[in-house]
Amino acid sequence: MIQDKTILALIPARGGSKGLPRKNILPLLGKPLLAWTIEQALASQYLDKVMVSTDDEEIARIARDYSAEVPFLRPAELATDTATTIAVIHHALAFYKERGIGFNYLALLEPTSPLRAEGDIDKSIKLLADHEAEADSLVSLGEVHMEHPSLIKKIENNYVKPYEPTGEIITRRQDFSKVYFPYGVIYLSKITSLEATNTFYQERTIPFFIQRWQNYEVDDIYDLKCIEAVINCKIHQGDL
Repeated sequence: MIQDKTILALIPARGGSKGLPRKNILPLLGKPLLAWTIEQALASQYLDKVMVSTDDEEIARIARDYSAEVPFLRPAELATDTATTIAVIHHALAFYKERGIGFNYLALLEPTSPLRAEGDIDKSIKLLADHEAEADSLVSLGEVHMEHPSLIKKIENNYVKPYEPTGEIITRRQDFSKVYFPYGVIYLSKITSLEATNTFYQERTIPFFIQRWQNYEVDDIYDLKCIEAVINCKIHQGDL
């Protein structure tokens, strides 16, 4: 709890991932990928409940082994490739509402983004709480470097052409405007705003900037190996 606000942390972890099968529980330096996010959430001073939403019995067991709550198994229709995260959130909130349990904020923590610096979760929560009068949600953003939109190309009539996302061609990287990619370190919102808009990207969404080494999330085996290398590097440097 922070400033009398209660916060639910929801970690989505379905069993049927296609790009990297069973990715949520694949080993990452000796423990399942999911466990990294659970442990980071449980270390928070401000999160009041840490729960995992899954459709999978094995994932549920592992989540409980690492002390997360798994109060239900997600119905099959919310575990398909087309099921939306917001539908999963509504399902979880409805479960608690039916039992008379309410929250003020919801923090979505994606297990595929385990590269959280110490204190990231609480810093982002405090940032939104401190700006509650002028902000309703927060999204973690990493600055885009080599894959800047102005460098992206398209194929037109079999020829490589500039994508020109802004309508102008810029050739020097140092002249690019900064752009950001939303990584799953944290998505945070007032629940009233989230229910009204069905998105974390609201009119009054503020950024939580992450560091360059955090700009990875697990979509395939190469991502997992990169994250493993980053963690090993940070451990060697004494930063983790």
